[in-house]
Amino acid sequence: MLKIRPSLSLWLVLLLTAISAAAERQKAILDTDIGDDIDDAYALTLALHSPEFEILGVTTAWGDTALRARLAARLLMTDGANKIPVLPGVPTHSKSNFSQRAWAAAGPAPARGSAVDFLLAQARRYPHQITLIAIGPLTNVAAAIDRDPSGFRLFSRVVLMGGSIHCGYGNPRAIPPPAPQPEYNIAMDPAAARKLLASGVPIFMMPLDSTQWKLDDSKLAQVAARSTPATDALLALTTEWQLATHQHVPTLFDAMAVTYALRPDICPTTPLRLQVEDNGFTRVVEGQVNAHACLKGNGDAFFHLLLPRLSAH
Repeated sequence: MLKIRPSLSLWLVLLLTAISAAAERQKAILDTDIGDDIDDAYALTLALHSPEFEILGVTTAWGDTALRARLAARLLMTDGANKIPVLPGVPTHSKSNFSQRAWAAAGPAPARGSAVDFLLAQARRYPHQITLIAIGPLTNVAAAIDRDPSGFRLFSRVVLMGGSIHCGYGNPRAIPPPAPQPEYNIAMDPAAARKLLASGVPIFMMPLDSTQWKLDDSKLAQVAARSTPATDALLALTTEWQLATHQHVPTLFDAMAVTYALRPDICPTTPLRLQVEDNGFTRVVEGQVNAHACLKGNGDAFFHLLLPRLSAH
């Protein structure tokens, strides 16, 4: 009988564990309008530092998508993830302030190709296996649906930051909370949001109700406490954002969408029938459920997950 030495047995267990963990990694694509507000950079870094994900690619949405792609590509390169492709999406006219333009301009040229082609190709390559995390206006998503609706339905789910159900911009924990408002990602392209809601793909929405978490000075100090390529980049981008926008404390809307994809218990969802109006309002209406929305998240658990991962190698 073959006897396995204890050291060899332990090595086999560790190897099988590693293989099993790799096989169970969640395939994901991030569609982002990185470069205006600062939360996209934090969301992307969280995704990169989460071993639960296999990041297949990053696509950029809204406005100058080529410059956004340079920013994302530079952030990936700085973080040692330059093999992940970055594809520019459908360019649009945008009045938003590209606050991180200087840092973006020094980024490498993105991969050749288009975001829409990439999204559909990956969905067909890995049917019902990919989580699409959409943290910008949904223009690329709508273009993919228009081009190949059956191909788009091969995504496992879409997790998005967007919408305003019972709460608008402000403090959701105030009594009463701010009244609902058109949320930016939805309001920039309401028609695209309607197409997503009608797509047949499972949708998990992180609206203003559950995403307005502030990276105050004490939490930013935790990010700065450890100098890594990622934290150095985040601090540089945060400074650019602060100077360009005259704001001081970032709100990490988009990072909650990434967090939900990792840990849905942090932001439990409610099944709803949602309707997007032309003015960007997201209304709850009667009818068959077409989305699950998180109406209240756990901020302590969110930061407990986020902050250590931002500074991890």
